[in-house]
Amino acid sequence: MTVLVTGASGLLGGAVARALVARGADVRTLQRRPSSVDGATDVFGSVTDPDVVARAVRGVDGVVHLAAKVSLAGSPAQFHQVNVDGTRVLLDAGERAGVRRFVQVSSPSVAHLGTSLVGVPATPADPGRARGDYARTKAAAELLALGRDGGGADGAGRAGGPRVVAVRPHIVWGPGDTQLVERVVDRAARGRLPLLGHGAALIDTLYVDNAADGILAALDRLDDAPDVVGGRAYVLTNGEPRTVADLLSGMCRAAGVRAPAWRVPAGLARSAGGLVETLWRVRPGADEPPMTRFLAEQLSTAHWFDQRATRRDLGWLPAVSVDEGMARLAAHYATRRR
Repeated sequence: MTVLVTGASGLLGGAVARALVARGADVRTLQRRPSSVDGATDVFGSVTDPDVVARAVRGVDGVVHLAAKVSLAGSPAQFHQVNVDGTRVLLDAGERAGVRRFVQVSSPSVAHLGTSLVGVPATPADPGRARGDYARTKAAAELLALGRDGGGADGAGRAGGPRVVAVRPHIVWGPGDTQLVERVVDRAARGRLPLLGHGAALIDTLYVDNAADGILAALDRLDDAPDVVGGRAYVLTNGEPRTVADLLSGMCRAAGVRAPAWRVPAGLARSAGGLVETLWRVRPGADEPPMTRFLAEQLSTAHWFDQRATRRDLGWLPAVSVDEGMARLAAHYATRRR
């Protein structure tokens, strides 16, 4: 089996590519810089470049699409070009090349409308009401991909196209994570990481190895049970909701820094985040903005999910608990300190 993984230079994309190599697959990756995945063949370029994408999908059986603009800053046009147009280019090239399986790696934010999500299943993506440019464009990309499913759970879809499933890993973290863990640790070490409200909002997360296993389970199910998962979306989590305060404290303890102790009212953080977003669009900073309205909502509202359909349909269970993941994170930082 030959599988293309886009975005394999990132934490999750690299984990997926390495897991495929370990299974004996012929793995090809597509991203702008080296994937550093031993045993994989890198194709360099953007998912928005039709020529590069056509070369990447040639002879491929399945695609795992992770490449995206993941940021709290940037223009709406930039998010649309990568997340929506890039997905369309990849789907078009995949159809022409005869790709039979396509896993669209999405995000629970596509259906997070700013209020708490408590024990909910994977509700439909909503580009019109999703919060922020990233979530809106990922929602549009998910709907685009699922609309190309060559069958679908209801018998509708695009005849002759690949079987498509969308998976929404929720807050992926683990050793080597620069998107979440490193930012948490860095800001905590500098005393710039507050808790919003009481830090008591319950949220689900997903350890990186579990995320990779869940994505490969979705890919496998497109082969052995396409009418079960084709055209559907699934949220992937560890199924162990923890409070925001507990999760942030665990990451800080693992890295040997003081956990956040000061608090900011959630409403104030949302207002400040909206102001920061406006300022960042006029004059972007060198790093991610310290707060956005979307981030404030994510840190102050509950979002945990019903995993019964995910585990039943994908035949998947997370193998690494949150506590074991934190222990592995601590071992990672202990090695770095030597």
